[in-house]
Amino acid sequence: VAVAAGPMPLPAGALPRAVAVLSFSVLLSARGTAQRRPAHSNLSASCWSRLHPVNMFSSYNVKFHHSKALTSPYPGSHIERSQVPEDKVGWLTEWKDYNPVEYTAKSVLAGPNWADPQINDEGFSPKFNERDGEVERTSLNGLYVVKNGRPRNPVGRTGLTGRGLLGRWGPNHAADPVVTRWKRDRSGNKVAHPVSGKNILQFVAIKRRDCGEWAIPGGMVDPGEKITATLKREFEEEALNSLQKSPEEKAKLEKQLQKLFSQEHFVVYRGYVDDPRNTDNAWMETEAVNYHDETGETMDNLPLEAGDDAGVVKWVDISEKLELYASHSYFIKLVTKKRGAHWSEDPGSECRE
Repeated sequence: VAVAAGPMPLPAGALPRAVAVLSFSVLLSARGTAQRRPAHSNLSASCWSRLHPVNMFSSYNVKFHHSKALTSPYPGSHIERSQVPEDKVGWLTEWKDYNPVEYTAKSVLAGPNWADPQINDEGFSPKFNERDGEVERTSLNGLYVVKNGRPRNPVGRTGLTGRGLLGRWGPNHAADPVVTRWKRDRSGNKVAHPVSGKNILQFVAIKRRDCGEWAIPGGMVDPGEKITATLKREFEEEALNSLQKSPEEKAKLEKQLQKLFSQEHFVVYRGYVDDPRNTDNAWMETEAVNYHDETGETMDNLPLEAGDDAGVVKWVDISEKLELYASHSYFIKLVTKKRGAHWSEDPGSECRE
């Protein structure tokens, strides 16, 4: 288990901010995100393991853990990571013989518009830890170390340098919209679970094409795009198939969704995620946000239709029995706690992490 911040101390005032972000969280494993970019779609390796919650917060020590970021071979390749013992993940632990494998996928090196050039390319001078033109290079978890011109993964060693399948040096930002409503009977009354007595919450889920697992619809933040816009756009593309709609149909969807996405919302999680695509120099971060349709009137009239990376889309009843992609089950659990909805038939499990 590694200390998050690396050798660079947090600036004054940053620790309380990190505490606020992370105190309610356990480690969130791979956020593969249902992405729109071809090079990011080969995420079958993300499906190898499930969420393994660990305590990220103890007193004022913010802790992370690498699990998926240490798996081999690297997704979409035959590249094996250098093995990193658990006690040497953290950068604060000296390891003179550390000799990680260097790998950046050909699809990234081809220079698509969502990817950075190589770090030593002429004319490329990225501004790390700040907004760099239209590209957001700040981290949701505060400052990260830059050594020899390369950003350093704030959680620790991964056994692989370069960018792998990720486009950006440093943080690669994603967004997850969790759209919910209450389950209702034919008369419009909320349906309570017979054992817990709590009302059942439903969320819009997609079945991922790459690995067949159910997930929250989501994707990568485009350069210059606000997180709020990403959340809405990704939901439209993944759950409403907006990319295949006519301008008239799309305008109608926009109008219906505006009410839902402009109301008060709940930020479920913001920060680093343990992802099999992470490297020593590039990593995934996400912001998961809950948009709740209390009356059901907004979402009842929206035609769910799978699009982009989604094979199927539907409303799914929420409970602890759900098996979801990567860390999405934990996101969903946090939403049920916030809404006071049903999660488990075992009342004791509500208190357990």
